[in-house]
This record gives sequence, C-alpha cells and structure tokens, in this order.
Amino acid sequence: MTVLDVTVPFSTQIREASQAQHTEAENSTFMSDLLSGRLGVSAFRRYTEQLWFVYRALEGVTDTLAGDPVAAPFLRPELFRTSALERDLDHLHEGADWRSALRPLPATETYAARVLEVANGWPGGYVAHHYTRYLGDLSGGQVIRGIAEKTWGFAHKGDGVRFYVFDGIANPAAFKREYRALLDAVPVDGPERLRIVDECRRAFALNTALFADLAEATR
Repeated sequence: MTVLDVTVPFSTQIREASQAQHTEAENSTFMSDLLSGRLGVSAFRRYTEQLWFVYRALEGVTDTLAGDPVAAPFLRPELFRTSALERDLDHLHEGADWRSALRPLPATETYAARVLEVANGWPGGYVAHHYTRYLGDLSGGQVIRGIAEKTWGFAHKGDGVRFYVFDGIANPAAFKREYRALLDAVPVDGPERLRIVDECRRAFALNTALFADLAEATR
C-alpha cells in the first residue's frame, strides 16, 4: 500500500509516484517516432486531432467546476487550449471542414470519457488530469513545438503549433512554480491525495493507450 510522506510537498509526491507511467508515455513508439522525425506531418495532424477531443472534455466542464474549492483554483483561462487547437486544425486541414469528419480513436474516447466522469463527481480526479495535461504542455510540449517547426516548416509559434504557445503566460517557469504551490495547498486529506496520485498514474496510462492507437493508425 502506498503511503505519502506528509513532509514532502504534494506536487513532488505526485511527480515521483507517477514517474514510471510518465516515462512510459514519453517513450511510446508513436511519440519516439514523432520526435525523431520518422513520421510525417499527417501523423502530427492526427495527434492534434485527438488532442482536440481531450481538451474539449477538459475545458467543457469549467463552468460546472468554477465554484468547487478543489478544482476551481486550477481553472486558469490562460491555460485553455481548445481555441488554439481549432486554429491549428484549420491550418493543418487547409481550411477544410474537418469537424464533420473527425472521429476519436477508441483510446481517445475512453480518455475523454474518464475526464468527464471525474469532472462530474470527483474534482480531485479532475485535478489529476488537469495536472498531467497542462504542465506537460508547458514542459515537454515545447519540445514537440520546436520539432514541428523545424521538421514540417511551421512558422515559429504560428498556425499549426498554436496549441503549444501560451500567450497569456509571460514566465512559464514562474507559472509552473505557482501551479505546484496550488497542488501543495489542495484542500484534501491524505487518503484523498492518494486517490489523486493514482488518478495521475491512470491519466498517463490513458495517454500511453492513445499513443498506441495513433501508432496503429499511422502505420
């Protein structure tokens, strides 16, 4: 049974307890091939398409959670990504009507459904998914942006990679420190913190499953 050390900041506990799952997701075949340039821009487009479903789930519930003491502090408009994803997809599809034809992969559907499930009954679980996505976008996501710009010729921080550009965050390092401080102060007890840690692991596993579906779809 996992036991959290109360002398260690909660943000550190989350990072350390989910490190194995995080590493597995980062080292998936799809992500490794994407970052190495072995995949074409069509694979990047497919990835962006699937992210759209996940972020619609994450951001479509913000009004519901706006008054919740656990989740509300994390609902920062400067993090919202859906409109940026839609701008990227308009560019990647060259203005075509992509919304009518787009469908989630099975793993994406499962992932988005889990986000909605916790958002509608367990705010701590929603925070776990919020953390794994947005802090990842501000960190490793910037590596993806740089490679996409270099490999497929997107303009620096331009259409196609807007998802990775946080115009409302002037100092990402300071913002991440503030975010971790919010995690450290989350108003829940030890057993609930253990549940949140477990949900972080699950969130990374859902990402790994999504990458596996993408690998299959891009063969």
